[in-house]
Order: sequence, then structure tokens, then C-alpha cells
Amino acid sequence: MPHAADAPRDRSPQRILVAGTSGAGKSTLARRIAAASGLPFQEIDALFHGPDWTPRPSFVADVEAFTSQPDWVTEWQYDPVRELLADRATTLLFLDYSRARVMRQVVVRTLRRRTRREELWNGNLEPPLTTIFSDPEHIIRWAWSTHASRGDLVDDAASRRPHLEVVRLRHPREAEAWLTATYPFPPSR
Repeated sequence: MPHAADAPRDRSPQRILVAGTSGAGKSTLARRIAAASGLPFQEIDALFHGPDWTPRPSFVADVEAFTSQPDWVTEWQYDPVRELLADRATTLLFLDYSRARVMRQVVVRTLRRRTRREELWNGNLEPPLTTIFSDPEHIIRWAWSTHASRGDLVDDAASRRPHLEVVRLRHPREAEAWLTATYPFPPSR
């Protein structure tokens, strides 16, 4: 059963997954959690994508090694490691934002990355914008087509893992409230 964003907690989470469809803000929130908590962060896209968008052969082993640590934060995605991540996590934050919000965010982000030619992972750039019409896995099309299925994945993971605390966040304000309530003080260095 998902918890409220501002529910009181006994201690801060140790192994955190951030779930949601592409463009919801998983990586952004995970980075902010890492900065506020001092937890190690690994962007899972950087482990998955090799040069020329080819999957890295060491992806599963790299995820295995990162999540073997006592505490961490990352995004919850990619079928080959989704179960492993859920098994090892203590908390799953689900960015259950409206389709309109997610689509606005993913379109703006994709346009910015493409026009600025921002390097993403391992030398990769966003493909030309015209590929939205020809590539069924274009990030904007992917966000649209997978938006409705993320909730089912989260519910399934929660039902099979009683240890996993699931927090459903329906708006960025709720994510901000969770972050502030969970990590009110900066980590000591």
C-alpha cells in the first residue's frame, strides 16, 4: 500500500528507487536525494547505454555491484534489472504524475537536449527530432506509450515485496514535501 508523501518515518531510507515514466523526473529527483542525504547515486541510463546507443554488456553486473552497497539511490527502469532493484531497495518513490505534465516535461527536455546537442551518456546525443515519426522507441513516443503501465509495475513490485515502502507522489510539490520531510538537514561530511 503506497504511503503519503508527508507520512512520518522512523528513519531515512537507505536504498531508494525512483520510478515513473520517461521524462517524469526520476534522475533529477534521485540526484536531489543523493545531494540531500549523502547516499551514493548512479544514473542507471549511464550504465545501460554504451556508444551509439548500444546496450553495455556489463550492464547487469554493474547494477549488481552498485546495489550491493549498503545504501544508494537510482532510477527504477530496464527490465533486465527491474526485479533485482526492487528486491534490494527499501523505498520506491513513484512519480505518478499526470500524462500532460510528463509529456510537457519530456518534450521540453528533449528539445533542449537536441538543440544544445547535450551529451547524454557515453557520447550519445538525442537523435534528430524527425525520428519521433519513424522510431517507435523515440523518448517522446516511449513516454506516451508507457505512461499508463508504470502504476501496474509499481503495484506488482509492492505486492510481492512486503519490505518495500512505496511512496506515490502525484505532483512535484509532493516530491518536494517528501524530500524536505525526509532530509531536513544537509548530510554531515
